[in-house]
Amino acid sequence: MGDPAALGAAACAQAALLVLLASGPGLGPAGWAAGAGFLLAGTAAVAWAVRRSGRARLGPADLVTLARSVLIGGVVALVADGGPAWPLVALASVALALDLVDGLVARRTGTESSFGARFDMEADAFLILVLSVRVAAELGWWVLAIGVMRYAFAVAGRAAPWMRGPLAPSRARKAVAAVQGVALVAAAAPVVPVEGATVLAAGALALLAWSFGRDVAGLWRAGPGAGGTRAVGHGSGARRGGGS
Repeated sequence: MGDPAALGAAACAQAALLVLLASGPGLGPAGWAAGAGFLLAGTAAVAWAVRRSGRARLGPADLVTLARSVLIGGVVALVADGGPAWPLVALASVALALDLVDGLVARRTGTESSFGARFDMEADAFLILVLSVRVAAELGWWVLAIGVMRYAFAVAGRAAPWMRGPLAPSRARKAVAAVQGVALVAAAAPVVPVEGATVLAAGALALLAWSFGRDVAGLWRAGPGAGGTRAVGHGSGARRGGGS
């Protein structure tokens, strides 16, 4: 189990993307190290998750998310290298666009699953974290709050069991999640002035804080007796984490 064929193909695609970036915009030692580290750690993490879920192979929507993870690996390398913005913006934009595809594929093929939802969510969260690092280098480290907030929510849930309660599906949460990636990519684009990038990042952070705050307040009202988690499928709108 673990779908070695799909993971092997993704690893080869990731390596090819790093070579392409090295021959184009160029990658220094930091970029190569970050890209290789993401390749190894990401492949191991997905293989472990697939085995843990009891699956023999990834579903069609999971393969779309896996393709997104390859692009995210390229973004990681470019951010670590501090290279030109346009290749980063291009890769991140395609990765964000494909986020609309994996949920559609899962629904059309009837392959929605808790594993697929978690895989999709983790890919989204990590991309936002990496993009926040890039934008923070330009605007200030306060931007990192956008990428860190979802992980802080998860850590808080370990300390406070009532925060691990189920969250009802929310279109607002999905919309806020989508805004984060779009705003960060736009803020990273060279054509956007610093003032505009600051407004975009600050607005995205404000929306995210509102979304998390609303979810925390709802979980608090529900109380400790509402603990537990719920399996959700790709694109169901019931992701945990206040819009991550």
